[in-house]
Amino acid sequence: MFRGAPPETPVPDRRRSFDSFELTPLTPHIGAEVRGIDLAKPLSDAQEKDVRDAFREWMVLTFRDQQLTRDQHKAFARLFGRLHSHPMHAGKHHGDDDEVLPVRTNADSKWTSGDGWHTDVTCDAIPPLGSMLYVTETPESGGGDTLFADMSLAYDMLSEPMQAFLETLTAMHDGAIPYVGAYKTTPPEGGYPKNEHPVVIRHPDTGRKILYVNAGFTSHLVGLAPAESRALLDMLFRHIDSTPRLYCRVEWEPGTLTFWDNRCTQHHAVWDYYPYSRYGERVSVFGDEAPSL
Repeated sequence: MFRGAPPETPVPDRRRSFDSFELTPLTPHIGAEVRGIDLAKPLSDAQEKDVRDAFREWMVLTFRDQQLTRDQHKAFARLFGRLHSHPMHAGKHHGDDDEVLPVRTNADSKWTSGDGWHTDVTCDAIPPLGSMLYVTETPESGGGDTLFADMSLAYDMLSEPMQAFLETLTAMHDGAIPYVGAYKTTPPEGGYPKNEHPVVIRHPDTGRKILYVNAGFTSHLVGLAPAESRALLDMLFRHIDSTPRLYCRVEWEPGTLTFWDNRCTQHHAVWDYYPYSRYGERVSVFGDEAPSL
């Protein structure tokens, strides 16, 4: 098992007090539950500022007790930028709205979206800034949680020589890996997106360095021999999937919306509820710039 740095690897203090809502951390460094704000209504200037500040601090915000229409869901997302259309919409229509990705799993499902550590759509030249999943049906059996990992802390826990080496590398991110390989979709004309990004990037708002490879989309490290690339990626993926200290866990309830920062997190939707059902709708926000160090 990859052990990484010792437990005392420091993380920045996170702000916990906000005037316009109640915030409860899920862990000391990533994830917070928000209560006392109604996302169905237009946010005041003070509420919008607090949400932005909390999002920057905690990376994953879970809003409880929401009753949202699709238009209200999208209106909240638009506060953060233009809405993204998922690449799979180009290969097969997934509903009547290209800005909304249904996330549906039941007894007939061959797979469930997000069942494995990944960052959303890193195959794009400019991946989404963030995503908002609004869940309206949860398994009556229990289960169906989502894990989120802090990729700034994942970078910090690596040794200094490894950090320095990774900062010299780029990696290829290929949409065909999940969309054709796992989901068995028919690719659109020209294929799914494929783009090269640095292995280590800086968060545009916080300046923190982030480990930016993921098992969902990263095919290889550019310039290394195939065996070298595979060994190093496997080590990094193992670092992520075997270090619980990186994670927070969101326990879904009907009427829960979770907003995560796609630039500095990975997530894993746990499919532990077969043959029961879960349903939600995901809206993503375009990023402002390509990932860079």
